[in-house]
Amino acid sequence: MALVRKEIRICMGSSCFSRGNRHTLQLVQKYLKDHHLERDVVLKGSHCFDQCSNGPILKIDSRVYENVNRDHIIEILEEELGDL
Repeated sequence: MALVRKEIRICMGSSCFSRGNRHTLQLVQKYLKDHHLERDVVLKGSHCFDQCSNGPILKIDSRVYENVNRDHIIEILEEELGDL
C-alpha cells in the first residue's frame, strides 16, 4: 500500500517572504522535525500564488491559507497534520 503524503507549499515570492513567510518556513520546518513528520510531509517553496494582497500564503494539499503568521501557523499545522 502506498503512503499518502501531505504537501505543504509555502510562497517564497518577495511580498509573502518579506511579510513573514521567512519565519513561517522556519516554524514549519521545526514543527515537522519535532513531530517526526519529515517522511510524511513534502515541504516545497513556491514562487507565487498570485494572491499577494492576501499574503503571506501557505497551501496544504488543495487548501489555501491566507495571511499566515507565526501566531496561528501551529494551529494550522495541528489541524492539518494532527492525524499523521
